[in-house]
Amino acid sequence: MNRLWGRVSVRVVSVGVLVAGLIGGIYLGSGWQSDDASEAPIASAVQADLDMQLLKQHQSQNAAARAWQRQAEGNAAAKAAAAAKAAAGQAHKLETKVAKDKKAAADRKKEEESGPVKYNGPIPASCNEYSGSREIGCALMLDKGFPIAEFPCLDQLWKHESGWNYKAENKSSGAYGIPQALPGKKMASAGADWKTNPATQIKWGLGYVKGRYDSPCGAWNYFQNNGHY
Repeated sequence: MNRLWGRVSVRVVSVGVLVAGLIGGIYLGSGWQSDDASEAPIASAVQADLDMQLLKQHQSQNAAARAWQRQAEGNAAAKAAAAAKAAAGQAHKLETKVAKDKKAAADRKKEEESGPVKYNGPIPASCNEYSGSREIGCALMLDKGFPIAEFPCLDQLWKHESGWNYKAENKSSGAYGIPQALPGKKMASAGADWKTNPATQIKWGLGYVKGRYDSPCGAWNYFQNNGHY
């Protein structure tokens, strides 16, 4: 009887151990599966965050590229506008110069066609042997207070300078008129018609001669020694 109960006890214990092992295995297996299942959502969240960061990085790079492109286009447009403005300015200057040159040419032609301004002042009898601008020069020299004996000097001086031609012009120096005023516009102090009026030119020339050389003969002597006056 004792031997029988001993065998039964051993079998019971073995069965109990076997059952306990099965239960423990099931529990452990269940626990392992539970850990994998809990880690899956975490991995998905991490991947989603990485994807979002990558998307934001791409968006930032695209925005920077677009901003750079807009700036480059803006700079190019500004340069093009500046170049166009400069070209327009140059074109305007050229047009203005052409128009000015045309007007000057037209004015010169008009002056040449109009002829010299007629002198209406008195001509002393002592000047009757001369004609044209020389006659006017003789009359105005006497009116200036110089004696008739000075006129041969004045005559020689302005023969050499201009041939008594009121339109005489030195292209290289810009000297103009009977007395070869340099520049010619100096004679505007004697009259606005200095380009076409021999009398205006002579009046200015006589004032210059008197102020610098005292007399026509003084100017002529200087000219002979220096080649200019």
